Amino acid sequence: MNKSSKKLKIIFMGTPDFAVPALTALSTNNYNVVLVVTQPDRPKGRGRRLAPPPVKETALKSGYDIIQPVSIKTREFADTIRKYNPDLFIVVAYGKIIPREILEIPKTGALNIHASLLPKYRGAAPIQWAVINNEEETGVTVMMIDEGLDTGDILFSSKMKIEPWDTSATLRDRLASLGADLIIKTLENIETSILNRVPQDNAKATYAPLLKKSDGHIDWKKSAEMIEAFIRGMTPWPGAFTFHESKRIKIYRAEPIQSDAEEVPGTVLKSFPDELRIATGDGVLLIQEIQGTSGKRLLIKDFIRGYKIKPGAILS
Repeated sequence: MNKSSKKLKIIFMGTPDFAVPALTALSTNNYNVVLVVTQPDRPKGRGRRLAPPPVKETALKSGYDIIQPVSIKTREFADTIRKYNPDLFIVVAYGKIIPREILEIPKTGALNIHASLLPKYRGAAPIQWAVINNEEETGVTVMMIDEGLDTGDILFSSKMKIEPWDTSATLRDRLASLGADLIIKTLENIETSILNRVPQDNAKATYAPLLKKSDGHIDWKKSAEMIEAFIRGMTPWPGAFTFHESKRIKIYRAEPIQSDAEEVPGTVLKSFPDELRIATGDGVLLIQEIQGTSGKRLLIKDFIRGYKIKPGAILS
């Protein structure tokens, strides 16, 4: 690794907003990105028009070569990658598992920016699960990619506090910036040939599986504190929701209150006219922002002007 990192031929692989700061940092610092690989354009919005992923938009502004393969398990894809004669892959939330045949192409190897302090929260949704589980801190890890699920040797990691108001979106944005700084630090160390590879302790591994839309269903038997963290972790996607008389309601913001409630968890409690308080398995949840089945996201005082939820009703 005595070759200057600025001369390394880098192939960048990434797709969503989380990957954009890293690609921008590579461009700003004049690293030699020879190709950007991102997922195909997808239908978006009510009109379902094809929209490019955020990484593609960024790559176009920088004038990079771009490919958007439907599959990376084809001979055509492998041949395309080999034509660029890459020294290094940098992979950030690309969204697909990279086959061994492809990982063996770059001379220096493949690096990944992962949004957790590995080996904690391996998997597709580390940011959401860190918030859902009410962790006090998380971070970013730069690691070597191997064939396992986020099991490669750690090169660098950096911690970040999870604020009491953080949603998965606000935390994602800060971690993305941290990851961009960390990948530049890694490349600078490649330039000086100083890289300390630390194997992960698999015994300490935890997992953060991909979330489904149905995972946002609120369990009112949990404590008010854990439900509030769950709501933040599920925001903006898949969204935390509950049902009132078979109507689906999304909850965006809430506050746990230390109060004894003898009612069944999920019961709407008596409160002031502009409030909505819900009994939980431990404590009471004061709802602050909410959205009905076909309405807009509203403050609770505005929502309950047009949608009455009577005390004694049970949310399910």
